[in-house]
Amino acid sequence: MNKQVLVGPSRRALLALPLLLHLPTAWSGQAGTVEVWKGAGCGCCGDWVSHLKANGLAVVVHDGGNIAARRRLGINEEFASCHTALLDGYAIEGHVPVSAIRRLLSERPRAIGLAVPGMPLGSPGMDGPAYQGRKQPYEVLLLTADGRSSVYASIR
Repeated sequence: MNKQVLVGPSRRALLALPLLLHLPTAWSGQAGTVEVWKGAGCGCCGDWVSHLKANGLAVVVHDGGNIAARRRLGINEEFASCHTALLDGYAIEGHVPVSAIRRLLSERPRAIGLAVPGMPLGSPGMDGPAYQGRKQPYEVLLLTADGRSSVYASIR
């Protein structure tokens, strides 16, 4: 008698599934690579990428495509900024500080991701010499799939 054994997906395939579906994965203290879509000539976007790298994050940059990325990731236009990113299944829109990103990856809330709408002075990438030390308070918003947002962090 010939017996057939049914074999399920491998452990590796199961671990890769959240990446393929852009779902949050467990965070072991090291974040994956941040994929960033930005305008080709945007200086503040480049400065935000430098902020990520200076804080130990690996980054892959795409010049262009941030509007399409924002739509694909489910971010409403009211939360828009000049660049969009994806990290470990979470969307990151705008000048979000690494401290908020690390908190997000640690807490793993059910959410699309984080956003800092607009381009507030003093936020990472909007804090270079050209801004002459000017700062304004801003909020980092947690975005949920139902289109809502809540204040995740207040920066004063």
